[in-house]
Amino acid sequence: MKFPRRQFLGLAGAAMAAPTFARLARAENYPARPVRIIAGFAAGGGVDITARLIGQWLTDRLGQSFVTENRAGAGGNLGTEAVVNAAADGYTLLLATVPNAVNASLYGNLKFDFLRDVAPIAGIIRVPMVILLNPAVPASTVPELISYAKANPGKINMASAGNGSAPHMAGELFKMMTDVNTIHVPYRGGAPAVADLLGGQVHAMFVDMPSSIEHIKAGRLRALAVTTATRSEALPDRPTVGDFVPGYEASTWWGLGAPKNTPADIIDRLNREINAGLADPKIKARLADLGGTILSGSPADFGRLMTDETEKWGKVVKFAGIKPE
Repeated sequence: MKFPRRQFLGLAGAAMAAPTFARLARAENYPARPVRIIAGFAAGGGVDITARLIGQWLTDRLGQSFVTENRAGAGGNLGTEAVVNAAADGYTLLLATVPNAVNASLYGNLKFDFLRDVAPIAGIIRVPMVILLNPAVPASTVPELISYAKANPGKINMASAGNGSAPHMAGELFKMMTDVNTIHVPYRGGAPAVADLLGGQVHAMFVDMPSSIEHIKAGRLRALAVTTATRSEALPDRPTVGDFVPGYEASTWWGLGAPKNTPADIIDRLNREINAGLADPKIKARLADLGGTILSGSPADFGRLMTDETEKWGKVVKFAGIKPE
């Protein structure tokens, strides 16, 4: 059967447009059922708070529940593995964070590859840490701490929330870049580590802003500097570590990812909605309460952060010879 040229061109155009229409229809119909956001850490921490905050925003915007599910264990690996093994349909998402980037080199037997198996959706927030000292330590600035540590090698005990945690990695990066010798004391979580820092059982710690701000304001702990590249609005009178150690930067960040091969139109829709949330005054104010800065941008922007952080912390893991607990 022969078609007139005009009819043939119309049919050909419709055939070419069909995949586009299908993608648009899929994105418009998403989500058709509840979505899980897997947080690889226990309820109550920054990962959990961020997942629930962005989940509520997406619930309100998209008309289906975005439910946070805590899968704590193995430094976040259990939760990540659950997402990697889920169907790539947009209904299981990952609240990605620094330990994902660290674990890529810290663990030698992972059943997944973070950069290969997790598709970036959007960054959400970057939160600075603070160098905190027990007031008994005779140092009030970063240069004084470096001088004191070099004059007393192996005498400063530096606490962390555990091997491979963001505070641990921030401390090891500091050691690598300043050539000081401090002793790492890992705890099972940030709260007991801060408690011993307050009690003087340990001398120093890199601590995330939400866990430390009240102790700083009350004068119970001495804050020397923040770890981000720029000063924090929460502590505007504190310098950055990079002011004294050029190139130093360490922070906690959170963003959303999905199993690889998740349809691009679904990822793009989630990215648009998350960025809309990050521009909303109420969401911005709530994230500001965590002491952080917004990480808005495209999926590619968040993908670059994931890659850069994985490479950066891989070098620190190798330098420090860190092993999983």
